Amino acid sequence: MTFFDYLQISIGVILLGVVATKAIYLRAVTGINPIVIGRGKGAWRIVEILSLGSLLLWITEATLHALHSGYDIFPQKVNVAFLNAAAVKIVGLALVSLGLITFILAFLSFGNSWRIGIDRQKPGTLVTKGIFSISRNPIYLAFDLLSFGMFLMNGTWFFLIFASLAALACHFQILREEEFLRRQYGQDFAEYCRRTARYLIW
Repeated sequence: MTFFDYLQISIGVILLGVVATKAIYLRAVTGINPIVIGRGKGAWRIVEILSLGSLLLWITEATLHALHSGYDIFPQKVNVAFLNAAAVKIVGLALVSLGLITFILAFLSFGNSWRIGIDRQKPGTLVTKGIFSISRNPIYLAFDLLSFGMFLMNGTWFFLIFASLAALACHFQILREEEFLRRQYGQDFAEYCRRTARYLIW
């Protein structure tokens, strides 16, 4: 196994570990269940559940690919020569590393307001400090960086399709959450939007 293989396995462990630790902590300390995915109305409930399932599939595929198991779901490489270059893999490594750092900083900044899904019953306070002063959606930004970085590191169709669909799904989820936050926090959220980028660049 190479360094890139160990890194891919580590990504899944870190993502699941951080989420599980935060969920257990919030449940124990505040009594709030932060995993509210699937409580949406209509088609959004199905979309949320499918999104979570897709993320678990992505982690599974990354692990299988890293282990060279032969059971990859879609092992076919994208037939573009530059994807085999070492420089491209290093760029992918940089994106993945930046994504992991962003992901962890977002969880630290979130405090007790972190949720998976939109919590209409106990939404928590509006978070604008820490990494949220740079990006309004650092977790979604982290997923975009991670998924595109993983594609550059692996170069298979699975990771390209996942990265493209994940970016699209994240954007629509952001718009949906912004609508909720606008209603929930009013002028405070409007002022936050004026001074902070949705992703990274205003």
